[in-house]
Amino acid sequence: MDIGALESGVSGPFVLAVPGVFSAEECSRIEALGRPELTDDGGLVGGVVHHNIRRADIAWLDDRGSGRWVMDRVVDTVASANRRHFHFDLTEFGERLQVAHYSAEVTGHYDWHSDIGDGQLAARRKLTMVVQLSDPDAYEGGALELNASGRAVAAPRRQGDAVLFASFVPHRVAPVTYGRRASLSVWIHGPAFR
Repeated sequence: MDIGALESGVSGPFVLAVPGVFSAEECSRIEALGRPELTDDGGLVGGVVHHNIRRADIAWLDDRGSGRWVMDRVVDTVASANRRHFHFDLTEFGERLQVAHYSAEVTGHYDWHSDIGDGQLAARRKLTMVVQLSDPDAYEGGALELNASGRAVAAPRRQGDAVLFASFVPHRVAPVTYGRRASLSVWIHGPAFR
């Protein structure tokens, strides 16, 4: 697996792009596991729904049953990226994998936020991984943008690519203006940053 910055310029001490984590066919299989008819209205930490901040449908994958192969790939990717780039003290995957669907029909988006929150698990998030599941030609808008250094940079849009970042890095999903964007999100936990 090639760990490194992609042509988008997404890299730095707290952000890393990883190309080709999943194939296009595997991305379709992951989307099917989190298909829209199984989704809930995406909320914020603590389950609060606020459509001005986040408008998405989400599904949680079974990481021990039908989604075990997805989790196995995620664990391998995270272990390699952390060993070679982040060097964080990580202890567990305390939350299930999340598939999010952002649709132009409802101007799907997620405003600027960080993934560390007040919840019992959210307070211990140290590393976030987001995988692009959709074909980039299937939607417009919907860029995952990260601001780790004072300016927003768009993450890669190539299907199957991932971006990993420290969970305190501000990021957003810009409004989708056409079609539908799907992504896989994973949070990795550990003791508090010091």
